[in-house]
Amino acid sequence: MLQNALPDPVQARLADYARLLRIDRPIGSLLLLWPTFWALWLAGDGSPSIANVIIFTLGVFFMRAAGCAINDFADRDWDRHVKRTQDRPLTTGRIQSWEAVALFLGLCLVSFLMVVLFTNRLTLYLSFGGALLAFIYPFMKRYTHLPQLFLGAAFSWAIPMAWAAQANELSQLTWLLFTANVLWTVAYDTLYAMVDRDDDLKIGIKSTAILFGEADRAIIGILQALVVLILVIVGGQAELGAFWYLGVAVMAGLFAYHQYLARDRAREGCFKAFLNNNWAGFAVFAGLVIDQLL
Repeated sequence: MLQNALPDPVQARLADYARLLRIDRPIGSLLLLWPTFWALWLAGDGSPSIANVIIFTLGVFFMRAAGCAINDFADRDWDRHVKRTQDRPLTTGRIQSWEAVALFLGLCLVSFLMVVLFTNRLTLYLSFGGALLAFIYPFMKRYTHLPQLFLGAAFSWAIPMAWAAQANELSQLTWLLFTANVLWTVAYDTLYAMVDRDDDLKIGIKSTAILFGEADRAIIGILQALVVLILVIVGGQAELGAFWYLGVAVMAGLFAYHQYLARDRAREGCFKAFLNNNWAGFAVFAGLVIDQLL
């Protein structure tokens, strides 16, 4: 209602900002949120502080939005050649480059202030690594066929930060979760890259989808199997019960479904498989919460 009361040019401007920051597409935030919650609930023995839950939920959405802004800045001259991205507001000129950079810096600053004001020194130190990864990832597709690995590190860095904020230390479990999430991110972002593979080959963008070639589905399957294996190890080391393993089993079943969806490597199937990873992450989180409650 409030938005409708604004002048049409202002409404259009806000809509472009929303598209730049992917507010209309929360899938990236959710894929970042579930592993962060895994870390908070494990580090907090099932009872993380409400303050940390709020801080890291907001931080996930702010930093994902910041990452989208700097990603579109990095891709502003390339996106017009890709069918899926050719109408993005930065590519079409509806938003200027300096605005995207300003939004990136502003959102990083807000997230940094939350860490400074409401967490501990270890989390503060780790936050510098998170900001660096968020900045460099979008540029990696120019120089390496492994940009998904950098995205995996960026998307996983909230795990040690959340663990440090909750427990004021890091443990072997922290890095097991981190490793599992890096591998999971590479798997689902390769599915995402398979959607754009034909366009990326034409314009010289690099990705694991291009690197893996005809072995893409097999390698994604191996990565998915490793994710499941590591999460089983996490369950054993954390002495978790049946509901944790049930959540991991649901994730494994969904991974098999993703292989089915991507069986023909069609754009629609690969994209649907990518989106479905949200439920895989949620399944593990739900299993963890129920297990710790009982």
